[in-house]
Amino acid sequence: MTRADLLTFMRGHRMAVQASVTVAGVPQAAVVGIIVTDTFELLFDTLDTSRKVANLRTNSRIAFVIGGTSDGEGKTVQYEGLVDEPRGAALETLKDVYLTRFPDGHERQRWPGLVYVHVRPTWLRYSDFGVIPPVIVELTASQLENLA
Repeated sequence: MTRADLLTFMRGHRMAVQASVTVAGVPQAAVVGIIVTDTFELLFDTLDTSRKVANLRTNSRIAFVIGGTSDGEGKTVQYEGLVDEPRGAALETLKDVYLTRFPDGHERQRWPGLVYVHVRPTWLRYSDFGVIPPVIVELTASQLENLA
């Protein structure tokens, strides 16, 4: 698995299932539109009144499943990371990429309470169950940085 292969797979999916946990330890999941940076960071937009934002402002850990949701698609990425809400120049750089992928995001920028959630990876597992034996590759954040 090369860096380019992994990025191509992840970027081939516009939507992902994200999961977070409430203060009481109750799981919560939602589908979000994502972009993937060259360093495997993710970005999505949402409203600051959403459950996911409340959860993530209390506990910055997040998980995603990318791919595997279509019949016959045996490839997935399980992704764990830490979130922040970027501001200033960092946000503008990420938003440029986001709005290229999701042009409808220009309209959403007028919504009251819209926030952008930025995710840095801590762990990732790529699985391809469409081959025998299956290909399963687990990578930590430092391994992702060094992936050729």
